[in-house]
Amino acid sequence: MMSKTQIVVHSTADMLACAAAARLITTLVDAQQTRGTASVALTGGGVGIAMLRAIASSPARDAVDWGNVDIWWGDERFVPRADSERNERQAREALLDHVRINETRVHHFAASDELAVAELAAEQYATALDRAWLDVVLLGVGPDGHVASLFPEHPALHEGGLTAAVHGSPKPPPNRTTLTFSAINRAEEVWLIAAGEAKAAMIGAALSGAGPMQVPAAGVRGRTRTLWLLDRAAAAQVPAPLRTPF
Repeated sequence: MMSKTQIVVHSTADMLACAAAARLITTLVDAQQTRGTASVALTGGGVGIAMLRAIASSPARDAVDWGNVDIWWGDERFVPRADSERNERQAREALLDHVRINETRVHHFAASDELAVAELAAEQYATALDRAWLDVVLLGVGPDGHVASLFPEHPALHEGGLTAAVHGSPKPPPNRTTLTFSAINRAEEVWLIAAGEAKAAMIGAALSGAGPMQVPAAGVRGRTRTLWLLDRAAAAQVPAPLRTPF
């Protein structure tokens, strides 16, 4: 099946978060009806966490059998496990603490108080991910066009494995672990979720033929679908024929 790209534009960031939440619930339910299980790689960031809060408060939340969802992350900050900057901690507070998950199916990147170096955390995650199925990988988009912890012109962009350690990140904290293009692009669907005018230029570039080394968001693609979920401000420089307004 040929992969397709779709851009859906919502009027505000709040509407975007709520719509993305409803869309993810439906996708997980559909996957469970087909295979009995579902899997998703979560993202952090303002809209990503707002989406998880919207799921937690949704009347449809419990249509998902959360105990049969494998939870992954697209990237993580290599800081202590309890650090408030950890994507895992933010996801737990926003959603995972409010649903009946199976902890054996929550796959977190090891923290700096669990392993000595980010390289070991990345290797451990790659081993766990090697045979995993990913229904959806969720990604935020930075103002510089980064996704996960894949930053423009950074050495991690050239990694051929499933994960990479990131040092000297241009966005703090400097040490991180991330899925690579190879891992992200194995997912059935990749959703890029972004809000705000600060993202508009790089999103426009990613959808207009920019190279992935300069604009990493241009280098990700789901096996069956790549879905850009944007608010109106973030979509300001998307070529008009590509937009699907809501």
